[in-house]
Amino acid sequence: QVQLVESGGGLVQAGGSLRLSCAASGHTFSIRRMGWFRQAPGKEREFVGTINWFTGDTDYTDSVKGRFTISRDNAKVTVYLQMHNLKPEDTAVYYCAGGHSYQNAYDDWGQGTQVTVSA
Repeated sequence: QVQLVESGGGLVQAGGSLRLSCAASGHTFSIRRMGWFRQAPGKEREFVGTINWFTGDTDYTDSVKGRFTISRDNAKVTVYLQMHNLKPEDTAVYYCAGGHSYQNAYDDWGQGTQVTVSA
């Protein structure tokens, strides 16, 4: 099992930036990909982006392309979500997730970190 702990959330004005971190521990050898998701109040959880743990290849949902960047530090077993030009609609609880395969559902989830963007 893999434990994931997010950090870096907070309150920021529109147009600002934040960087979220997700530190993994436990059976990290099982990680094949890491993803970021978010859930806004009253809405379903949505996919933000993902990174292949070995190649570093990334993919993003359209609404964050060009503004958000996912990266990872294999030595620290940590994945990052750098967010620029934040908008009020980015306000949500952000979760990182670990996948033990390149497809199917993610296996491990963090507790989430709140990001609030004020207008």
